[in-house]
Amino acid sequence: MGIVRLSGKQLAAFTKALCGRDLTPRVASYLALNDKNATPIDQVLALYFQGPHSYTGEDVLELQAHGGPVVLQMIVARCFEVAAAVPVAEKNKTSGNKQPTLPYLRLANPGEFTERAYLNHKLDLAQAEAVADLIDASTEAAARGASRSLAGAFSQEIEQLRSALIHLRTLVEATLDFPEEEIEFLENAQARERLLAVKQKLDVLRRGAQQGKILRDGIQLVLVGAPNVGKSSLLNRLAGEEVAIVTPIAGTTRDRVKESIQIGGVAMHIIDTAGLRETSDPVEAKGIERSWHAIQMADLVIFLTDPNSGEDGLKAKILNEIPPKCPVLEVLNKSDLIALGSAKDPNVILISAKTGDGIDALKQKILELVGWSGSQEGAIVARRRHLDCLGRASEHIARSEQFAANGNNSLELFAEELVLAQNHLGQITGKLLPDD
Repeated sequence: MGIVRLSGKQLAAFTKALCGRDLTPRVASYLALNDKNATPIDQVLALYFQGPHSYTGEDVLELQAHGGPVVLQMIVARCFEVAAAVPVAEKNKTSGNKQPTLPYLRLANPGEFTERAYLNHKLDLAQAEAVADLIDASTEAAARGASRSLAGAFSQEIEQLRSALIHLRTLVEATLDFPEEEIEFLENAQARERLLAVKQKLDVLRRGAQQGKILRDGIQLVLVGAPNVGKSSLLNRLAGEEVAIVTPIAGTTRDRVKESIQIGGVAMHIIDTAGLRETSDPVEAKGIERSWHAIQMADLVIFLTDPNSGEDGLKAKILNEIPPKCPVLEVLNKSDLIALGSAKDPNVILISAKTGDGIDALKQKILELVGWSGSQEGAIVARRRHLDCLGRASEHIARSEQFAANGNNSLELFAEELVLAQNHLGQITGKLLPDD
């Protein structure tokens, strides 16, 4: 089944001309959609939504057809024919301009229906972004989180914080407008208590948004180490299938191998890199160069060793290359070759990519290091943009606390910081003005 959807102003006359009769708004009609020769193109379900009671806030006509691309193209072509045709009533006029039924009909741009929904205030900016996140969701948890954001759960929390800041700022500005009253604002209005409540709610929302970003984007997980330590075997074990070639020959992997999996409902984008070593082979050297680039972009680096490797110098080099905030997890492979009772570093995960021993513990450690709490109840999806806005709002709240400590002498600066925090929150939903 395919759908052709039209959105615009005053579609009623066009709908009647295309479908051959008036459609009752919000009621599905089963009818034959004919071409210009009255030959049926397809039997369709036609739905007419009269604005503003539609997804875009405009009149919307939706045609649900049985056919594939060819039939849909024929329906689109028929829509343009009807739009360009002059209605019978216009043709019978002896004078004046004879206007087509829908002169400005055109193909929609990518995402334009959601854009119009945003511009017509049917969705806010965070909800509009959630539409794309729902479409692109790579896990069930991400889809559910995007659905909650689309329903307005994230936006409601943002607006509650903004409302609290607006109310607090109103009290501050009232005190500034009437200085002769000599009201001890911070005490009488419980400003510090109100501000603390906002700060606590904002901290909770930031933690939830961080979880939401993990749901949306997943984790960039990079496997690194010397040649032949078992990186490709580990990738295959995590993926549950043979996605990388494994041989006893060192240097088999000469370029990055990418695979996406799920661990605990979180998307993991795993990159198996070429073994890091000095080489004169130009092909292998290019693969190693790409490996270093992947390390710099990682959310988590797994440094894999085996009982026979001595990569202390390599480990130090990797630590110098990765971003400061990127955690490194050292994993010792080939545990099946290690004698029982051997003393091991408690910070090193012991696994066998060959037998699967220790893989479950490794997965749990990965989730722990990337900051995943494991709670998906009420989760929303979030973007880097949202986290940046929340972080900046938090900074202004912290500054406002400092000014609050100075008493009524710093009320004007206190109010300014509240406005800035409020506006950063408003950027998330697209409400940029202090009093919108």
